[in-house]
This record gives sequence, structure tokens and C-alpha cells, in this order.
Amino acid sequence: MTSYPDAMSTASLDASSTWQQRYGQSLMGVFGTPQDLLVQGRGCWVTDADGRELLDMLGGIAVNALGHSHPALSRALGEQLQRMGHISNLFASVPQMRLAEMLLSAAEAPAGSSVFFANSGSEANEAALKAVLRHRHETGKSRILALEGGFHGRTIGALSLTHKPAFREPFGDLIDGIEFLPFNDADALEHRFDDDVAGIVLEPIQGEAGVKPLAPEYLLRARELADQHEALMVLDEVQTGIGRTGEWFRFQGVNRTLSALGSPGIAPDLMTLAKGLGSGIPIGALVAFGSTSSTLLGAGQHGSTFGGNPLAALAGQVTLETIQAEGLLDSVSAVGARLAEELRALPQTAEVRQFGLHIGADLVLPDSISAGDVVACAREHHGLIINATGHATLRLAPPLTLSHEEADEAVARLAAALTRLTKESA
Repeated sequence: MTSYPDAMSTASLDASSTWQQRYGQSLMGVFGTPQDLLVQGRGCWVTDADGRELLDMLGGIAVNALGHSHPALSRALGEQLQRMGHISNLFASVPQMRLAEMLLSAAEAPAGSSVFFANSGSEANEAALKAVLRHRHETGKSRILALEGGFHGRTIGALSLTHKPAFREPFGDLIDGIEFLPFNDADALEHRFDDDVAGIVLEPIQGEAGVKPLAPEYLLRARELADQHEALMVLDEVQTGIGRTGEWFRFQGVNRTLSALGSPGIAPDLMTLAKGLGSGIPIGALVAFGSTSSTLLGAGQHGSTFGGNPLAALAGQVTLETIQAEGLLDSVSAVGARLAEELRALPQTAEVRQFGLHIGADLVLPDSISAGDVVACAREHHGLIINATGHATLRLAPPLTLSHEEADEAVARLAAALTRLTKESA
């Protein structure tokens, strides 16, 4: 009889080496070296393997909308697993239908709108790109527009829409016909948008570029040009959606600004979501606005084995329900404004861009110090988790449940890290 090694002998595996060695020996090195080994989380706090508590101001990179181990989410997922965890898309489930209805309602989508569920932001953007490619193929158009500085994911289609050469060049030719416009440049938008454009893909706020917003007027003009040239407008709200900016979706905040200026509002043809939608459970979504957009992908033209399974869909449902029940949209706006005000008061701060709890901060640092050094110092010495998106730029995207007191604590810890680094560099 063939003998197989006991893969479940975890005691011997756990004792075999340090966690860093185990990680390096067993996991593909696409993420580099992990910063720490985290074993538990509650609310906005996590605990590492040494028992040290850290204040999490990154939230799994804008993912843990309800924080860690939220009781409503834990309870609902446990109950759902006792009923069923997965059934495939050959069948329907109540959580899948309910979440789709809730998203369409929150987005104020018109009659005929619909939702496709995926597992991630990359997959949601992949679905959106396939819809644009179908439109391109049917109309004979050849061009798709995206923006410099944009990030839409790592799969081949999403990567084709992502500007950063370092991400693209190792893989050679990607999807053809995609062109990149300068960020927020209205003149370039006007000059390069014509009848040969099948679609334009935009992040209303570029998160990976340092939380940089597109001007409401730019988004309005993009909408007008898309209508004029019969092109599709895709909004990537993977980072900005589901309450991150203090509204359900960033385009709704843009519309409030446009309304105050006496201008009409905008709505996308297609909108992609992920990250905070499942509060840590992998889920993505493509929302198609109106019946025309909803029929771009027909039966058999796209799919997903796990997309919208009952467990993930219920996580999305509970996330939306809890944001509503706990008044988190208003809280995000208030706590985010306080956090930004305190960040601006730091002597090392040059600029803060704040939209709810989606915050980018540019720092003035000595030549020998980078934002990456600030991130490392804050974590190692002051128990604070933040993120660097550039040489002198920090990004904060904490759970939407962040309190005023926790915001104050985060700034105090960041200030201590900056003071320590400045003294060390003197």
C-alpha cells in the first residue's frame, strides 16, 4: 500500500523553523517579505505572534470595513456555514439576490440595471473590460482610454488598464488598443476622445497613486464625451466604494459637488467594487447601470465558479446592513475630517488629501528618510500600521468603525515615529 506523508502533522511543521523561514520556503515570493505575523484582530486593533497590539490604520488595504472580528459578521457567517457555504451559479441563493438588490438600491441605479459577482477587484475589472471589449468588437471601434497613475489589478485585462510600466513590462504585449491619458488633464481628454473610443476606465480617486482625486468637472466632461461618442464610462470604485469616502460610492459625492456648482450629475455605465464590500471575505462586483449595459455580457459569455456564493454574498449583505445600522457613513466623514486636521498640524506634513477615511499624506522628510522608513518605524517602535504609496507619501485606510479616540491615538503614534526618525537622521 502506498504511503503518503502526513500533511496534517502541524505540530512538527510549526516547530520546524521560524515563521519567516517557513513563509519563504513554502509561499511564492510575489509579495516580498511579510512585515509581521498577525494572529488575531478585534475592531481596529491586531495582535502579532509576540502578543504585541498594533493599531491598524490600513484595514487590510481598505478591505476590513467593519474592522476585525465584527460580531455581526462573525455570527452571520457561522450561521450561513451551517446552512450551506457554496452551491455554484447553476442555482440561486437568497444572499446573492439580496446583496445585488441592495447594491442597486444604494447606487440609485435605473430600472434594468444588474450585478455580476466576482471574487476580487481585479476580477470585477476583468468583467468590465470584457464588456467594453464586446462593445468595441460590435461597433468596430478600436481604442480604450485609461489614466496615467491608475491601478486596476494584476490579471491580464486589469493589468492592461494599469499604467505603471514596472507592473506591465515583465509580461510583454498585453491587450492592444489601450491608451493612457495624463491624470486630470481636461485638454488631453478633449483632444484624444473621438468616435473610435469604445470606453474609458477611471478611478474617481487614484488610491495606489497616493489618494489623488479626479476633479468633478473632469468626470462630468468624461461622461459627456462618452455619451457624445457612444463609448462606455467605467468607474473603478474598488477602493472608494462601500462607504470608504463617507458615501456609498464616490461618484455620489462627486454629484453633490456638481449639484452645488449648478451642473448635472454623472452615473457610470459600469462600476466595479471589491475590497470593503465583504469586510475581509473575498468578493467583487460589476454593477451595470441600465438595460443596455446589463446586456453587454450575455449567457455563457462570462462567469465565475465562486462569484456571489452564499457565504461571500452574505458577508456583503451584512457589511451594508451594519454600515447603515451603525451610522458609519456619517462617522466616516466626521472621524476622517478630524484625522486629516490633526495630520495637517504635524510639522512634517506638506499636504493631506482626505475623503472620508481614504487619506493620503505627503511628508517633508530629510533626504535620508523615505515614507517606507516611516512605515517601518511606526510599526516596529510605535505599534501603528500604515502604508507608503510613494517616496514621501503615506496612505491611511482604516476600518470604517474607527473612533475619534483611535484617530487621535494614530496621529500621536505617527508623530512619535516621525520625531524618532528625525532625531536619528540629525
